[in-house]
Amino acid sequence: MDTSSIRMGVDIGGTFTDVVLEIGETQYSTKVLTTYAAPEDAIIDGMQQVCSKAGVKPSDVGQIIHGTTLATNALIERRGAKTALITTQGFRDVIEMRTESRFEQYDLNLNLPEPLLPRQQRYTLEERMDAMGNALIELKRSDVEGLVDEIKEAGYQSIAVGLIHSYLNDTHEKMVRDVIEENIPNAMVSLSCEVSPQMREYERFNTVVANAYIKPLMKSYLGRLEGRLNDEGVSCNIFLMHSGGGIISIESAADFPVRLVESGPAGGAVFAANIAARYGLDKVLSFDMGGTTAKICLIKDQTPKTSRVFEVARTYRFKKGSGMPISIPVIDMVEIGAGGGSLAHVDSMRQIRVGPESAGSEPGPACYGRGGTKPAVTDADLVLGKLDPDNFAGGSIKLHTDSSADALETVLGQTLDMDAQTAAFGLAEVVDENMANAARVHAVENGEDLSEYTMIAFGGAAPLHAGRLCEKLGVDRLLVPTGAGVGSAIGFLRAPFSFEANRSVYMKLSDFNPDVITNLLTELKTEATGFVRNCDETADILSEFKVYMRYSGQGWEIPITLSEEQAMNPNAAEFQELFETDYINLFGRAVDGMDVEITVWSVNATTPSQAVEPIKAASDGTAAKIETTRTMFDPALSKAVDTSVVLRTEMNIGETVQGPSAITEDETTIILPSSRRAIKQPDGCIDIVTKV
Repeated sequence: MDTSSIRMGVDIGGTFTDVVLEIGETQYSTKVLTTYAAPEDAIIDGMQQVCSKAGVKPSDVGQIIHGTTLATNALIERRGAKTALITTQGFRDVIEMRTESRFEQYDLNLNLPEPLLPRQQRYTLEERMDAMGNALIELKRSDVEGLVDEIKEAGYQSIAVGLIHSYLNDTHEKMVRDVIEENIPNAMVSLSCEVSPQMREYERFNTVVANAYIKPLMKSYLGRLEGRLNDEGVSCNIFLMHSGGGIISIESAADFPVRLVESGPAGGAVFAANIAARYGLDKVLSFDMGGTTAKICLIKDQTPKTSRVFEVARTYRFKKGSGMPISIPVIDMVEIGAGGGSLAHVDSMRQIRVGPESAGSEPGPACYGRGGTKPAVTDADLVLGKLDPDNFAGGSIKLHTDSSADALETVLGQTLDMDAQTAAFGLAEVVDENMANAARVHAVENGEDLSEYTMIAFGGAAPLHAGRLCEKLGVDRLLVPTGAGVGSAIGFLRAPFSFEANRSVYMKLSDFNPDVITNLLTELKTEATGFVRNCDETADILSEFKVYMRYSGQGWEIPITLSEEQAMNPNAAEFQELFETDYINLFGRAVDGMDVEITVWSVNATTPSQAVEPIKAASDGTAAKIETTRTMFDPALSKAVDTSVVLRTEMNIGETVQGPSAITEDETTIILPSSRRAIKQPDGCIDIVTKV
């Protein structure tokens, strides 16, 4: 057998670990509960299950692509290594002082998040680079040696080095690393000039600290995973999904684990972009809801929106600015604590609140029968009739409706004088409205009208809630693709090998220097291409160029895309025209007579995206076979209704289903509200539209 055609995608989520085996055009998938103490155990279990389904041995697998929430969870739960930060004298408290922005302006009792490292773990050196990269105070090697002796005595596992303006001149940071490696050979070192060579010291210091904090954990995990796979006879290459939507080698992932922080959700966005390309959709709202969180992403022209900075572990009702900023290339999405395992409670104002706390997989929602006593979103879905207790996760997990009802009545019902069904209705409406609000705000921030968008829903819990979400958002079309329950893992198999290199070099258009620009972008192209070559030595590699520009005096930049011709033969007038065109599209008008600044330069090296076959939409055919019926609560009608149940695997191309209905499969269930009808498309997608 040609093992190069056998590929496996693995996504470790907060509740489930999804495994997809792809052999040519055929996919085999499974969901197993995530094993927190040793996440590799769930991967091995899932791999054995899908290989058994496919009739192959684990040793036949030719490539594994992996994404994980382990890095994110380690930052959120503060479970990283004992870490020290070495910074410039006078900048010891930057990660604690943050910026002067108040994310909740009128809260007099505002509690700012604690920095990742307390003050006693932050050390300083007398040195200084200026904003042009010139040494104002030279660093003395004897000073570094004295500080390293002190750090060695304290027994740190990992050390972050973040010096002022090192993104322009990295000689001092590299001297510090040399001394550490000579004196503490077992310590892991992260340099800000390599992890995030960008201006704004708060974001850069925070990013290098986060990288150092999770580096021992991730390096240990990736090593154990390789060992366990070798024990199973698997000797193929293992690659990791990174937050920017591409794939990097396991070696690069171990050195820069902070780039894995949003790897799972990034795979989902790539999956949705692939579906959008198949259907020729230029405006798509990706909705990924798993066991722990829900992720919403805007995809325009079949490309997910990207950003240079995002936040982890928002602590204040998920408000922007209340989290830990990480300055790396990332697919821009909104993430809220609204998954199947998100727990509900009643607050001091007698309102139902859902999340961000999650039951996870241990103990899981009350209905799992594993000791959970608090009601989760899955418990509400079960009581409302959306789930079949005997066929959850393909029948591998039996659900206990009575346990769900008890938890809903105890935690919500007794306080609010509700029965279990009413409490479940309230819980479901709160979580759906939370997600709808997040989507509305994200759209407004990006100047988009969601009524023009098509939603693509995936993740184990998304198809249960997507129909109601479309009703709330005024979205007329919803696609639920084949393999929706394991969408992120499939997305890993669709992602290109890629790596984005960034650097901050400040330049005004009035001081435009074409030679400096050409040399800088060539260096970044070489750096990014080198990372991709580590993954695939023979593939064609494309280069994507961006510059981040703003008017003089503005606080933030907008990304401007350049062609290779524009990047290698830069012209100030052309840069100005590109900037003003994008600025007008975003803000309505340009600012006359104002100089323009470039702050960050970026090159993304990537292998070509997989070619997709366009889908020719099926016309309405006969009604699909109804397998059975059950009673389900319809929130739009505020009452229980008789609902038909259709098996997705039994639907033929062109067959239709009228709401209210449930279209079931092993890994998820599609809930079709009374206002919608569905048709099965040639590629297996369930295409849901508003009834006319």
